[in-house]
Amino acid sequence: MNDLSERVLDSYSLGEGAWRKGRNLIVTVALAGWAASLLGWRSDPVRFSAAYLVAFVSFLTIALGSLFFVMLAHLTGSAWSVTMRRIAENVMFTIPAGAVLFLPVAFSLGSLYAWARPADVAADPVLQGKAAFLNPQFFYLRAAVYFVLWSFWALRLYWLSTSQDECGSLRKARSAERWSAPGMLMLTVTVALASFDWLMSLDPHWYSTMFGFYIYAGAGLAFFAALALILLAFRGAGVLRHSVNHEHYHDLGKWIFGLTVFWAYIAFSQYMLIWYANLPEETVWFRDRLVGSWRSVAAVLVIGHFVVPFLVLVSRAAKRRLSILGAAAAWVLLMQYTDLYWVTMPVFSKRGFAPSWMDLAALAAVGGTAGLVFWSRLGRRALAPTGDIRFERSLEFTNVF
Repeated sequence: MNDLSERVLDSYSLGEGAWRKGRNLIVTVALAGWAASLLGWRSDPVRFSAAYLVAFVSFLTIALGSLFFVMLAHLTGSAWSVTMRRIAENVMFTIPAGAVLFLPVAFSLGSLYAWARPADVAADPVLQGKAAFLNPQFFYLRAAVYFVLWSFWALRLYWLSTSQDECGSLRKARSAERWSAPGMLMLTVTVALASFDWLMSLDPHWYSTMFGFYIYAGAGLAFFAALALILLAFRGAGVLRHSVNHEHYHDLGKWIFGLTVFWAYIAFSQYMLIWYANLPEETVWFRDRLVGSWRSVAAVLVIGHFVVPFLVLVSRAAKRRLSILGAAAAWVLLMQYTDLYWVTMPVFSKRGFAPSWMDLAALAAVGGTAGLVFWSRLGRRALAPTGDIRFERSLEFTNVF
């Protein structure tokens, strides 16, 4: 354990030069991504819309995972998470920007969803039966409700945390706890509904009551992997080097390991129940994702999304080796993107896996924009909630197991 005097000298802010350098790099990535995305949309609107949807959901689920983490930290009063919570709050702050990033999806309904094309609905009795729920007007209304609720809770918790920096108020900590209790219920319900709207309805004949938990589990896993990578990058730059130490990284490794197992459990349970029931309206979804080269992608997910991170992080020593933890976190993020790609793309590429430069363009555009919002907060507030009443306990945190 590091000496407390070292931690007192820890840096809770980025230097002006480092902040500007990072901002300029992110702006460059974002501008290049949007320029390439415009070319992609003009050359093949349907293919680009699909690539954009995958990129959008990938980054939004990370932000929603951060909201889950922040509310869980307040509800449980966990001391270990305090020194890294501000980074999560800055990630959470990107949720309102997600409403703007959602606009290309909203303008591409006809390209993405069969239920949004009147000719398809007129020729399909199943779509006609679901038209009361799956129609553009109600879709837009639900999306607006999701973003209003997510943004309200994110901004409210962010304000309570940052205002505590100056006063160290116990009242604000209690208020964050009270907001987090209904917030967890809200988040669980809305994430499930949003996953039904944006991803499951790509195959409007198919349904699964477990699909919302499948996406929710992936969101939490992606966030913890992203948080580990961000903190390791800051550590390399000499920021939060002592306040977030091996004990905290060890717990991040536990979360990544645990959510890997939980994601695999949900994924297997969904597959097993559909396989056992053997109903055509349910099995069609897996049939389309287990043909041609999509079968290979499914095999990669089984091995790469579960077996590899499970074996790598199962030991205590591996969770405390920062190089191993960083590599595992990066691998998990890659697999989570692959998973969302496998969920989405078979609708648009029945013949098999067909990657495109548009996938990278959409990732750069969405990721660059979200990254810029995240980075903008780093220069305005301390990188750790130093006014939190549990801050000193977090500095002294030690793992037992």
